[in-house]
Amino acid sequence: MSGKDGRTRRFVRAWDDLRGRSGQRIVGLVRSQVAVARAGAELARSTAAGEIERSAARARMAEVEHEGDEARAELVRILRRVLATPIDREDLFRLSRSIDDVLDQLRDYVRELDLFGPEDLRFAVEPLQAVIDGLDELEGAVLKMIDAPGSVTMAVLDTRKACSRVRQLYQARLAELFAEPLDMDTLRRRELLSRLDAVGRRLGEAADALADAMLKRSH
Repeated sequence: MSGKDGRTRRFVRAWDDLRGRSGQRIVGLVRSQVAVARAGAELARSTAAGEIERSAARARMAEVEHEGDEARAELVRILRRVLATPIDREDLFRLSRSIDDVLDQLRDYVRELDLFGPEDLRFAVEPLQAVIDGLDELEGAVLKMIDAPGSVTMAVLDTRKACSRVRQLYQARLAELFAEPLDMDTLRRRELLSRLDAVGRRLGEAADALADAMLKRSH
């Protein structure tokens, strides 16, 4: 082996090690964002199930949103410093922004149900559980970015299935509303259902961001 070849291989090994360490850190930060979004979804589901009082949920959601902002800010700060990332930086920004959008929609949902929500919120429990399931699947896909990149796209499909479930439940609940007399309670439920549909769409955008990033990486 020539001296030049040896230096090249040492450089490649050092670069791979650097990419691995920084990649694990970035994956951990993305997971933190997903975990905070999941906490927001769990809070919303518990409120819909009547387990948490609405004003208390709204106050707690403000804290969860702050945690989400901190997690995103930390990821952005690290991205400005590291040399190597598991996927392109712009894709990481897109993924992080989409996860943040999920949390923003959940915040708006909890705020609106406190402001004008109907007394019975059980119609929202199942869609919110589907959101939680989708976030769990998204976290699993994020975990595969480094150790099993070839399986991320398939894992993301499970997130997309959860998003489709949210949309199906939204449509079914909406059809039920249209069969009822039009009153203020009906309008309130329709607004909250639309917000839940938006949560599902934002989650779908996060799944697409990760899938697109992994497709680019494979080329």
